[in-house]
Amino acid sequence: MNTQHYDVIVVGGGILGMAHAWAAARRKLSVAVLERSHQAQGATIRNFGQVLVTGQAPGIMMDLARQSRGLWLELAEQAGFHVRSNGSLVLARNHLELELLEDFAQGRAQEENVACKMLNGKELASLFDGRLGHHHGALQGFDDLQIYSRDALPAITSSLQAMGVDVYTQAHVHYAQEGQVHSSAGNFTANSIFVCPGHDYSSLHRDLLDTVKPSVTRLQMLKVRAQDTGWALDRPLLTGLSCLHYGAFSDLPLADTLREQVQQRHGVLLDQGIHLLISPTPEGDLIIGDSHDYGLQASPFNQEDTDQYLLALAETVLGCPVQVLQRWQGVYGAKGPGPFSVLQADGSTQVTVMHTGLGMTTGLAIGERNIAARYDCSVPPPCRSGKASARDN
Repeated sequence: MNTQHYDVIVVGGGILGMAHAWAAARRKLSVAVLERSHQAQGATIRNFGQVLVTGQAPGIMMDLARQSRGLWLELAEQAGFHVRSNGSLVLARNHLELELLEDFAQGRAQEENVACKMLNGKELASLFDGRLGHHHGALQGFDDLQIYSRDALPAITSSLQAMGVDVYTQAHVHYAQEGQVHSSAGNFTANSIFVCPGHDYSSLHRDLLDTVKPSVTRLQMLKVRAQDTGWALDRPLLTGLSCLHYGAFSDLPLADTLREQVQQRHGVLLDQGIHLLISPTPEGDLIIGDSHDYGLQASPFNQEDTDQYLLALAETVLGCPVQVLQRWQGVYGAKGPGPFSVLQADGSTQVTVMHTGLGMTTGLAIGERNIAARYDCSVPPPCRSGKASARDN
């Protein structure tokens, strides 16, 4: 029996792998994706689905986020999944958070041409029937998107299959290099192999991945329902706490002042890496989180006090009680030399891993650039990593 050959084989069916597969299929290349699960169950479907352009550090991460935004809108139209494109709100819960957001809006946002504006307390109170009126103001980001990834990933998979991409599921890959892929689904050959293993650092190219000293972070996440029937959130919400985590804000002078204030008043939030995010689902429920627990592997054990802190923060922001519908763990790569790494295993094999929770925000552009560097003329070599931000996102 002849071994099946493809122009491109992608190992990993999460969003980063699908980004490479889509970019290759758009160039009319023959493509196969090998995914070890029936459907990827890692970071891609456990997240908020936020494409947070406003929060990215200047430089490569902002460039990737902006490019990914356009690609997400194109892919959503092609695959038919839900995408919110009306931006986000970063809420100021106190005067210092407001001052930090104003400093960003008047400085870095203008320097980097970030599409955003400040809302004062009165303007914020005019939204959502005044339910956010207890905040001091907010930064409104116009370019941010939100995708419900539980629905989006299956839709993307079906769309790629309609383009001719062969998707092999429950396919454990135990060799992928030098143009050959050996798996439980069969053996294949390819001109190019792109390995996107998520936070699995031991199955393939372990020695290569060890060079970037990867680790993981575990996040506690919840889906809730606001116990206020009038709440109809139509965009993601963040708070000033998020300014301590996202590169657009975390190196500003006032961020250190805010960090000191949080340490003095609510040090446990920093200890557990908690910064509140709230994202609406298409059905009107809310995804809230998250916390950050770093290590070589993700602990299976949640801490109830972490969930209680998240719920209390959410109820304060929303101004109403919430009912918990689901609890789960998010997990993604962390603490590498930059926000992501692109590693060359050999002349035909590339390994790409994220070291932050920004795969949804930047992954489509990373895949596009890696494929373009391999197959398009006059394209520079793929970016090897992003500049490390002041905090892991």
